[in-house]
Amino acid sequence: MMKTWKRVGIAAGLSLSLVLAACGAEEDEDTTEEASEETEENVADEGSEDEAAGNVGEEVDYTITGIDAGAGVMAAAEQALEDYELEDWSVQPSSSAAMTSALDDAIANEEPIIVTGWNPHWKFAVHDLKYFEDPEGSFGEAEDIHTLVRNGLEEDMPEAYQVLDNFHWEGEDMEEVMLEVNEGTEPEEAARTWVDDNEDMVSEWTDGVEEVDGEQITLAFVAWDSEIASTNVVATVLSDLGYEVETNSMEAPIMFGAVAENEADAMVAAWLPATHEQYYNDYEGEFEDLGANLEGAKIGLVVPEYVEADSIEDLQQ
Repeated sequence: MMKTWKRVGIAAGLSLSLVLAACGAEEDEDTTEEASEETEENVADEGSEDEAAGNVGEEVDYTITGIDAGAGVMAAAEQALEDYELEDWSVQPSSSAAMTSALDDAIANEEPIIVTGWNPHWKFAVHDLKYFEDPEGSFGEAEDIHTLVRNGLEEDMPEAYQVLDNFHWEGEDMEEVMLEVNEGTEPEEAARTWVDDNEDMVSEWTDGVEEVDGEQITLAFVAWDSEIASTNVVATVLSDLGYEVETNSMEAPIMFGAVAENEADAMVAAWLPATHEQYYNDYEGEFEDLGANLEGAKIGLVVPEYVEADSIEDLQQ
């Protein structure tokens, strides 16, 4: 009997081992199948992302919607096409108003669009947008907006010079004015409202400044939403001090030339060090730079959040 039970035990042990081995083989097979499925899914996801990025180019006709041709952001966009070898792409000049109108229309129809963008700007307050990542650094780092005045302004108009030298605000302040203008308020009225609502900040700009009696001063600006806002706010403050203020809109290179050649007294619209670098260098020494009136401005390529591409590199697909 002992021998019989041993044989049964051995047989049972062998059967159990075979069963366990079979289970292990099944588990290994299942694990292999799962890993294979995960790999296939990952490849499919990557393929979908590549396809989505490729579709963006087709759907926007390989075109970036820009603003006026003389803007620094346009030069940076052209540089990006070169840096990322986007040979089939082009940057279409238009205007700030035309660009934002095209952006509004695309978002209303949930269509892809790529625009030259910057902030501060009201569009970030009303739309869900993102900047494309820029690993090559075509658009540079964050910028500051500077106040430039003609040589001799301090001697001729010390009160205006002091206000311009003191003028400094934040992006959120500028966007308040821009948003009001975008919603249909006249720039002068939007600036008036902001000045009245921010007496503490304005008092810092005008601290110790005496009123004048009708002296004329001319401010130059480029017709971007941001510069329309800042120029009208400064014009309102100077007007409250007794100045007769004239504001003249012009292209960026002409704006720099106007201040350098004493055809305008000042501007609060110089984006540095990159956007207006060329014009700044062309006239350097022929104006006085009072420093930044707003810090941390940014330029780049902007798209609605629903666009699946995240980087300028994705446009290479």
